[in-house]
Amino acid sequence: MTMQNLFPKPADGWVGDVIPWQENGTFSLFYLHDIRETPKPGTPWRRFVTRDLVNFDEVGVALAAGAERAADFNAYTGSVVRDESGTHHLFYTGQNPRIVGEDRLPLQLVMHATSDDDMATWQRHPAHTFGASAGYESGDWRDPFVFRDDAAGLWRMLIAARHTDGPERRRGVIAQCVSTDLVHWQPAAPFWDPRRYIAHECPEVFEWNGWWYLVYSEFSDAFTTRYRMSRSLDGPWQTPANDSLDGRAYYAAKSAERDGRRLFFGWIATREGARDDGPWQWAGTLSVLEARQNPDGTLAFGFSDEMLDRWDTRDLLDDERAFPRSLDARGRHLAVTSDAELPATFRATVRFQVTADTDDFGVLLRASADGDTAYSIRLEPRRNRMVFDRWPRRRTGDGQWEVSGDVPHVIELERPCELSVGEHVLDIIVDEDICVANLDRAVVLSARIYDLPAGRFGVFASEGTVGITHATVTVPAPVPDPIPALAAATR
Repeated sequence: MTMQNLFPKPADGWVGDVIPWQENGTFSLFYLHDIRETPKPGTPWRRFVTRDLVNFDEVGVALAAGAERAADFNAYTGSVVRDESGTHHLFYTGQNPRIVGEDRLPLQLVMHATSDDDMATWQRHPAHTFGASAGYESGDWRDPFVFRDDAAGLWRMLIAARHTDGPERRRGVIAQCVSTDLVHWQPAAPFWDPRRYIAHECPEVFEWNGWWYLVYSEFSDAFTTRYRMSRSLDGPWQTPANDSLDGRAYYAAKSAERDGRRLFFGWIATREGARDDGPWQWAGTLSVLEARQNPDGTLAFGFSDEMLDRWDTRDLLDDERAFPRSLDARGRHLAVTSDAELPATFRATVRFQVTADTDDFGVLLRASADGDTAYSIRLEPRRNRMVFDRWPRRRTGDGQWEVSGDVPHVIELERPCELSVGEHVLDIIVDEDICVANLDRAVVLSARIYDLPAGRFGVFASEGTVGITHATVTVPAPVPDPIPALAAATR
């Protein structure tokens, strides 16, 4: 079945960790298929394939969950490689909550499968299974990422692991094993050992124009995907000023390269009860970001060109009264909203001219006529940050003052950004309950929006002036016929 969603998900579940593989121009997007049922079924790998990043073919189960008593009842995250003979190798995490290890936690194992029919079917190799090396906890030995190190003439495997000693929340390490045949693996020195996080989930490493990048996801300092950079595969690994891909809602992103481009595939988490204050859940909908390399080697993240090409040329604001070319909010707050309500799915683009006296400014989504009730993407030059906010906030009682007025925004949804005087472009895509904002095609902030299902578009500013040289709202254009990705992926 071909899907043309902006943010794809299977009809019968949710997208968990994505394992992307690109070959012959086709992206195979393996993912952990999450089904929210009780009792919890085993987790399989499923697969989307796409050539145009617009049409996604749902292939179905790629690697089935193991039997109820099997070590891979849950087939968790891993990686795919292709050897010199053309055989594909799939390495994954096997876990069964009924099987515990020395630390009395469910045992995690690295497991292996191969395919000689272009990944249509996979043959498991139970004899190749192995657990944590000495000095590592048996319950944290997961997410094997395998890549070829041509300079050393061997294969490397990065593993999300934890030391058996040290402060409880600082034991995370990216362990390493090496092999010459993709079958026999020997422990090696840790690949990265910062003693900073609980764990480094879904690690990957790649080279791009003379820079090496290490990508991982963590949930101790923040629930987010981060990256490090180095001129050498052996490090040392530098921390860029803005080292995360997105905020709390976007997780477990891994990448694939095509034609010199680097695309990241992660998931935007849902919230329990489909409400704004619901706890974040594991898994959600697929979201694609494109990384762009800055001259200093740091990475900027934003929508892909394919995503930005999916919108109609008709501007819904053309039917409105003219939006102001500037907002004079000196000594006050000023908001202007559209006459008509926004559609459920749209793209809004605004070019702001920031002046030195501007306190904050931004865009209102699903706003009331006076702009007081709304979701907002707020840009704060004095703090150099972009935040996601909403009003009304949660009430703590019946009194006028009993509101969460001391919560400045949705705390997990804050992104550092550069907001110098001059032009800045804010691009926002909303699709039903998903909202993704991209500032200057460099900084991304994803969110879920449930409680306000409809409303107007608006702009606002506080305590200063801001120019608006461009403001448009568009809807998706008709989607072109799909490139036959499924046929290309399975031939």
